[in-house]
Amino acid sequence: MNESTKIEALVNTAMSKVKELADGEAIVGKPIVTGDGTTIIPVSKVSVGFASGGSDLPTKSSKDTFGGGSGGGVTITPVAFIAIYKGDVKLLQITSNSPQGNAIVDMVPTVIDKITSFIDGKKGGKKAADEIADDYADFEE
Repeated sequence: MNESTKIEALVNTAMSKVKELADGEAIVGKPIVTGDGTTIIPVSKVSVGFASGGSDLPTKSSKDTFGGGSGGGVTITPVAFIAIYKGDVKLLQITSNSPQGNAIVDMVPTVIDKITSFIDGKKGGKKAADEIADDYADFEE
């Protein structure tokens, strides 16, 4: 196998693995359907980084002198939830300009519970919406 084919195979293998991680479902997640028919769809931002390189080192024997490497990474950050109930669609944005971004990920189950409670009417409509808004107000600063 010549060197250009070796580096090409190296890059293709790395890119195919990165592509598996950053598929369409990573951006718009699988819908979650609650018992009352509410559909919640997570929306995420996907960032991809990739690097590769290779070298043909001179030696007395030119056989198998290729050295190369590649690597990549994917970061998936939740940015919003789409809530659909009886034809009404709401976008609940998650914004973070601070290091508290990890706290948002930890709060996802709480948000889903509050959305479900809001829709079920267990918390009295506006009160639940106000609680959700208050929880995320700190992250927008």
